Amino acid sequence: MGTRHTWGTATAGAAGLLAVAIAATLLTATAPAAAAATTTFTPVADTYVQDSTPSTNYGTSTQFVVDNSPVRQSFLKFTVSGVTAPVTGAKLRIRTISGNSGASKGGVFTAVSDTTWTETGTTWNNRPALDGATLATLGAVTKDTWYEIDVTSAVTGNGTFSFGAGSSSSDGAYYDTRESGADAPQLVITTAGTPSPSPSPSPSPSAPSSPTASPSPSGTVPSGDPVLVGAGDIADSGSGDTATAKLLDGIPGTVFTAGDNVYTNGTAAEFASFYEPTWGRHKARTKPAPGNHDYNTSGASGYYAYFGAAAGDPSKGYYSYDLGNWHVVALNSNIAMAAGSAQEQWLRADLAASGKPCTIAYWHHPLYTSGSNHAPSTATRPLYQALYDADADVVVTGHNHQYERFAPQNANGGLDNARGLRSFVAGMGGAGFYGFGTVQANSEARNSDTHGVLKFTLHANSYDWEFVPEAGKTYNDRGTGNCH
Repeated sequence: MGTRHTWGTATAGAAGLLAVAIAATLLTATAPAAAAATTTFTPVADTYVQDSTPSTNYGTSTQFVVDNSPVRQSFLKFTVSGVTAPVTGAKLRIRTISGNSGASKGGVFTAVSDTTWTETGTTWNNRPALDGATLATLGAVTKDTWYEIDVTSAVTGNGTFSFGAGSSSSDGAYYDTRESGADAPQLVITTAGTPSPSPSPSPSPSAPSSPTASPSPSGTVPSGDPVLVGAGDIADSGSGDTATAKLLDGIPGTVFTAGDNVYTNGTAAEFASFYEPTWGRHKARTKPAPGNHDYNTSGASGYYAYFGAAAGDPSKGYYSYDLGNWHVVALNSNIAMAAGSAQEQWLRADLAASGKPCTIAYWHHPLYTSGSNHAPSTATRPLYQALYDADADVVVTGHNHQYERFAPQNANGGLDNARGLRSFVAGMGGAGFYGFGTVQANSEARNSDTHGVLKFTLHANSYDWEFVPEAGKTYNDRGTGNCH
């Protein structure tokens, strides 16, 4: 198999599945069994090497390969951190790019003792040895399918772990690498403890809860742990903002806004008529961010006049502050955000100067959204990248009038549970709802029929999030995350 094959549609059946060795099982769509805790890691490095090109590195490829003609071996490396309980299970999940149930063989996967190899420096000439115990032998594999390998014997807890794969078949297989975004390999760690119930289900079938999200503790706030609560897309002539303002009446802490504070044009009169009677009663504890509707009035003058010094310099609209162990950044997605822009450079300097271990940021236009009315705002990517580079933890946006939660991702949309930022679209502050279009990769929870606020309880090295619904509605989404 000297070149990559393009296979026709494969027919998966019992015969194909029986060819997979007992150490690996084909993933199904059934829900995972309740576990004490599961954490998913993506590779910190992956690559393949080839005997016919012994000095060539393939570390930036979107595929890793097992084959015997030419001979190709592959390597994956994961760093496990933050595990505080005994590991009871570890599974390596990989997704085929090509395969055929009657031909392609999935390869032999082993542990690798060498963890010093690098993604961009490894070639056939200096590759690590496939010297560990055999973890799985995959027989015939089917294209575009996830396979799961039990690697519990090789993963003991926190640390760096390497795996390798090769094949004696001249008709091997190709798999997605970490450069493939949502299809990147995964190492799923299960630890001991008492199982927790899943988050409350959404009333809508289009709004699943994350299988790995844990419910937050009771609604009481531990002494000393600050609360940050708010939403975007807030006040208009309807009643949605009245309902969400009543929620704020019962929630202490700092209020954030994620833009489009008032409709339709952000005028002083609209702030007085719509925002002031509702969310305005929490103005003294509000830290706002502007949206595009606020800028429908030239220079967002109505917005800056209403919020005053709390909105930052009117020529900038971005600023930061601290809450407990957290650094909080309010950004302006209505002005220049490109790499090298004044805002992006300020953000990098601000993050570098912060002495806090945890960081949350909010602005208006989302980089990640499944909303049908507004597409992802790729212009915000440099801001996301700066936050990712500084090991920030959470991003909150609005713009699409709905609620959506994404798994931790890097700035290119790849699942990254080790360093990624968990992002939320919190456009449910009161304006009329928008629908969902194509569900984007790593979207874990969605709702478009319930106004509410998003509440964060900011612990010393972790956080709880909770969607708090308006009175009379039952949709809820809650969970816990750790700081990087």
